[in-house]
Amino acid sequence: MQTLLSLSIALLVGLMLSRLAKLVKLPAVTAYLVAGILIGPYCLGALGISGLGFTSMANVKAYSLLADVALGFIAFSIGNEFRLSQLKKTGKQATVIGIVQAVFTTLLVDAVLIVIHFAIPEKFPLPVAIVLGAIASATAPAATLMVVRQYKAKGPLTDILLPIVALDDAVGLILFAVSFGISKALIVGKVDLLSVIVEPLLEVVLSLALGAIMGLLFTFFEKFFHSRSKRLSMSIAFVFITVALSMLEFHIGKVHVAFSSLLVCMMLGTIFCNVCDFSEELMDRVDRWSAPLLILFFVISGAELELSVFADIAIVLIGLIYILSRSAGKYLGAFSSAKLMNCEPSIVKYLGVTLLPQAGVALGMAIKAHELGEHGVIISNITLFAVLVYELVGPMLTKIALTKAGDIRPEGKVSAREQSRLLKEQHGTFERHAKRHH
Repeated sequence: MQTLLSLSIALLVGLMLSRLAKLVKLPAVTAYLVAGILIGPYCLGALGISGLGFTSMANVKAYSLLADVALGFIAFSIGNEFRLSQLKKTGKQATVIGIVQAVFTTLLVDAVLIVIHFAIPEKFPLPVAIVLGAIASATAPAATLMVVRQYKAKGPLTDILLPIVALDDAVGLILFAVSFGISKALIVGKVDLLSVIVEPLLEVVLSLALGAIMGLLFTFFEKFFHSRSKRLSMSIAFVFITVALSMLEFHIGKVHVAFSSLLVCMMLGTIFCNVCDFSEELMDRVDRWSAPLLILFFVISGAELELSVFADIAIVLIGLIYILSRSAGKYLGAFSSAKLMNCEPSIVKYLGVTLLPQAGVALGMAIKAHELGEHGVIISNITLFAVLVYELVGPMLTKIALTKAGDIRPEGKVSAREQSRLLKEQHGTFERHAKRHH
């Protein structure tokens, strides 16, 4: 009962706050995150009434499976942006920009934080600075995709944005693994080339291979059904299976083998969209089915945000420096690489702003950093602070950038209720003309 009540309240509070957000012209995803904070352990949950909020972080973590599944559907949807017809236009540009902006951001944040290390070496160790630089490369695909969907963004910037966000995760995983290996070597005093080079590359390659296999199987099994509802059910089943398989971890000798669920599900969607001839309609139906799931994901993400990080002034100050240097890295990296690739002026000017949101992947990296002991705690706290700021401000900045670039056209957006009213008026006018003519 308590589980169902908590999820129902999370969904309702998120939906109601999204109406308020619309009045002040904020993206719905920001409202969902604020809803999570309000019913989380630091607000309503602090009352300790089970079912009326998330009473503790452990209570929030109990819904991690739901978050994993939601991220799987988000990645599956992003796979839709890798259609070969689309990649012929933007593929080369997206690849170059995706790699350059991620590497540039890491190097810039590393440089700034290493200067802070030399200023206060006893409070801010060098391994922490190096790992945070890699975490800075990660961008949140979920928030970006939700803003694009809500406002039905369409145009050159949107076309190149989603492939870059997806590619960003693959590049970020490699940068993090290398930086994490270097930091571990600085602490332990021993360099492990296996964990620095082999394992991250293996994770990316195996994730893409597993996603491709699942995509081909998915396309094969879809052919046995002609009913829309059964095809939708098959799609949901395959996303579930793919998320489950991506959780596998094992060792082959000394090599640790793991998968990235984002990359696996993204490749599942990519293969399906390029092989199946009715994929476009089915992807649209899956997006509609998963809408409540994604709202719950963002509300739970909001509840997970650690407001306690504000209590440590040092974390707040270093966190602000991290946020400013990462923002500069994303903007300048995207600006320079987009200009290099002769992109349209709107892409050059606004792409960097749309890459600011940061959440799931960065938090996953921060959890992995706990292996560094007390250094990992510092990394985790700074990342949590940055995610809190980016998740609340990032979607709004993405909306502004897409609007300025001309990809969001508010005047063309009509609600379902308004559309129904207009159709009735048109039908009434038609009947009056018909009677007059008669």
